[in-house]
Amino acid sequence: MKYPLNVTSEIGELKTVLLKRPGKELENLTPEFLEVLLFDDIPFLPAIQKEHDYFATTLRNRGVEVVYLDTLATEALINDDVRMNLIEDFMRESNLVETRSYEMVKEYLISLPKDQLISTLMHGIRKNELTSTGKKHLHEMLEDFDPFYLYPLPNLYFTRDPAAVIGNGVSVNRMNRSARKRESLFLQYIIKYHPRFAQHDIPLWFNRDGAYSIEGGDELVISHDTVAIGISARTTAQAIEKIAINLFRGNSNYQKVMAVEIPKSRAFMHLDTVFTMVDHDKFTVHPGIQGPGGEMNIFILERGDSAEEVNISQRSNIVEALQEVLNLKEVTLIPCGGGDHIASAREQWNDGSNTLAISPGVVVTYDRNYVSNELLRSYGIEVIEVQSSELARGRGGPRCMSMPLYREDL
Repeated sequence: MKYPLNVTSEIGELKTVLLKRPGKELENLTPEFLEVLLFDDIPFLPAIQKEHDYFATTLRNRGVEVVYLDTLATEALINDDVRMNLIEDFMRESNLVETRSYEMVKEYLISLPKDQLISTLMHGIRKNELTSTGKKHLHEMLEDFDPFYLYPLPNLYFTRDPAAVIGNGVSVNRMNRSARKRESLFLQYIIKYHPRFAQHDIPLWFNRDGAYSIEGGDELVISHDTVAIGISARTTAQAIEKIAINLFRGNSNYQKVMAVEIPKSRAFMHLDTVFTMVDHDKFTVHPGIQGPGGEMNIFILERGDSAEEVNISQRSNIVEALQEVLNLKEVTLIPCGGGDHIASAREQWNDGSNTLAISPGVVVTYDRNYVSNELLRSYGIEVIEVQSSELARGRGGPRCMSMPLYREDL
């Protein structure tokens, strides 16, 4: 079977992508739980599904194979032992292990066909769906004010974050926020057990069991030998150094990791919300991440004297840093919203900088970001717009909603 993973650039022709169609997990959002579940609003499920289907169809019409997270997770449950291990891992990470409801929830999950099991783990279990018997302890009476046995995973349609393919390997990520930590568990099981991946010796650049967080929205494969990673509200410097060491040790092609510090705020969640690659020498950027004179904190990590070390040097100008690591004479930054103070802030909030390149100079964007889209076209970029009224409520764009598994090399 063909080796299933290959991403050596952000812009190589996209051949296979992993998506998650929004599901019932969004209907378990309520106003009081929006903050803890990392949402600002409640999408309308039929409408967001229609928009996501349009997005998936747009990719298929360009020759991209679309595979779905829930389908792969279901197919990864190859026997009863794997199925039981997933249930126990998921319940432990949901903090259910030491509660009286543990056995009741576990028995319910065991009773489900495996496709329903995966969908239930994703959309959660409300307490009114199961009947508890016997006397309650004090902590359980207090917990009755919480409507869930298992909290939903409404951010799952942002498949970019739980894992990222880099070269011929993958980082299975430790998510920064507790509401998202369980998401990468599905990817761990898929890579380990799914027939499409399990028969290959796939390198693991990062393990979700570590102490420090990293998320895929901060991981950009900008060339065959350089990865850019954001130091952000969701990705730590320690995780970046660890993945750099693993990458240098496990793949001789990779020579540099460019760590880019961005403001740690909700609006600038990941590097790809403010900076994406759209062509060999062109990038979108939100001007708000740059300081006076365009200065930024940029660090170049390179191979050290031993396998456990990296050499680190600092830069302050992103254009010059990109020219250096990509060996280019010129690099063009295309400002979100045309650089206008109001338009750039508005369109960045709606992911105007979050483009998904499907080949060099061809990107998928949200239709609502019309200022940024017209500017991209003026630079010779082909822009394919997708519907976004409900999808944008989750604070993520086309790149956030897609995990490339295979791109053609440039």
